[in-house]
Amino acid sequence: MFSKVFLYTDRGRLYCLSRLAVRKYSTPSYIHNPGSAPLKCITLGRLLEEAATKYGDRPALISRAQNQVLTFQQVLKQADKLAAGFRSVGLNPGDRIGIWAPNISEWYLTNMACGRGGFVLVNINPAYLVRELENCITSVGVKAIVCPHKFKNHDYYDNISELAPELLKHDPGKLKSKTLPSLKTVIITDKADLEGTFNFGEILDKASDGDINSIKNMQDYLDPDGLAHLQFTSGTTGKPKAAMQTHFHIVNNGNSVGKRNELDKKHQTICMQVPFFHVYGTVISQSAALNHGATLVLPNLGYDPDKALDAIRDEKCTVIYGTPTMYVDLINRQKVRKEIISPEIAVSGGAHCSVNLFKEMKEVLGVKKVKSVYGLTETTAVVFQSLFDDDEYHSTSSVGYVSEHIEAKIIDEKGTIVPRGTPGELCIRGYCNILGYWENEEKTKELMGADKWLRTGDTFVLEEDGYGKIVGRLKEIIIRGGENIYPAEIENFLNAHPDILEVHVIGVPHERLGEEVCAFVRLAPNSTFTLEHLKSFCKGKISHFKIPSVLKVIDAFPKTTSGKIQKFKLLELMK
Repeated sequence: MFSKVFLYTDRGRLYCLSRLAVRKYSTPSYIHNPGSAPLKCITLGRLLEEAATKYGDRPALISRAQNQVLTFQQVLKQADKLAAGFRSVGLNPGDRIGIWAPNISEWYLTNMACGRGGFVLVNINPAYLVRELENCITSVGVKAIVCPHKFKNHDYYDNISELAPELLKHDPGKLKSKTLPSLKTVIITDKADLEGTFNFGEILDKASDGDINSIKNMQDYLDPDGLAHLQFTSGTTGKPKAAMQTHFHIVNNGNSVGKRNELDKKHQTICMQVPFFHVYGTVISQSAALNHGATLVLPNLGYDPDKALDAIRDEKCTVIYGTPTMYVDLINRQKVRKEIISPEIAVSGGAHCSVNLFKEMKEVLGVKKVKSVYGLTETTAVVFQSLFDDDEYHSTSSVGYVSEHIEAKIIDEKGTIVPRGTPGELCIRGYCNILGYWENEEKTKELMGADKWLRTGDTFVLEEDGYGKIVGRLKEIIIRGGENIYPAEIENFLNAHPDILEVHVIGVPHERLGEEVCAFVRLAPNSTFTLEHLKSFCKGKISHFKIPSVLKVIDAFPKTTSGKIQKFKLLELMK
């Protein structure tokens, strides 16, 4: 016998839940945004083809460090040549091709070629060293890898040779390695002539007209629900896992996030400070730009706030992408340089954007709107995001409203939906949820049950108006003398202090209380900020048990390449 249903509306939409699920709560922490436009059932390759037809000679990518400009038509042409070249050296649809590189045009073209040729792109952090690389290659069976010879102090070729010394003895494309048994082909993006490798240009030149036509003809047979990317989790809490994202996931999440970022309003030029290998780079940047004809500007091969400022000025960028840390750096450089720039929109993701930072982004960078995005690798990318007309309160106190075609709910430790305004674990259900982790059934089951609700591991609050707030990670909750403390709440408060450029809060062991609150801070130049100043600033404004009793001043935070703080490393520093 069916239980009665509970009906309620949100922003004019009607929703229902079983009374058993919501019990006595008048407004449960559940929301569904059905969207107004249908989802796209196409591959990344088809999306590129549509973009080339629609936007033609408009620049798709500007790589300033390489002095390169590629139009949408040129990207399609090069992607088909590259895909055909991959086929000519023995790669077949479904094979995994690793891309291990900074932000270079070859990264972008490799992604597009994989979309056109049915290969699976494996995104590898360019900062990874030998053992991390080995895990990536062996865990998913990478057959070919595309990388530069060197970047900064990193010798990629030497790293591969250390793992597979057989590379020096075998012909290109015929590697037989004991340590890396799946790897057969190494493709170097530079013009260096290195033993056992192909050059990127050489692969392009291998494609015949017939090979290119076969790539064009196969577009009708590639499955939008087929695997497109293996995206390693960012490693903020430990060993990365390979999340399986389909063409359908990536195309539609990019389309949705692009609309919220107003890329569909006019031709937008995006200063892209974030790395390509992360979902911020693959989905929020590349897929969104393809969907809406935006131009991606790469200020430099690696992160550099001065180069970003140059790019915003020279390319007249209308949109900026970055993490809060990147915006702190960009603002500090603009205060010194005072460049004449006029960006309209700043998109911030990866962490919460404080009120102070929000104001400085407007005042110093001159942006008209600041938009927040929230998501996970496991949800393809974005699931909550700022709306078009959000005021300062919603832009700074929340991560926005739930994205189109997505359901969200907040549950307690028993799995019961909590009332709105109550912290709990955020769960997501919708087209965006990944297929699972590559060959890791145990972790996949922990992530997502048979009901297809994905457990994010984030402590979240759904407000009465449907906006979401991050409270912290479940595993990051500090339990001090029996009191639950959410680091994000303290971080947001301390970020308002003028001497603090950046703050991150962790729990540290305490003999009597179990855990004590520790604040790591990066301070403004010449600041004399102390623990006593911190306590005085907090007194009477936040609960006494939330006030940090330990202060650590730090010059730079340990981060992933995508700009996320690795809090487990902060705890290691304390130990």
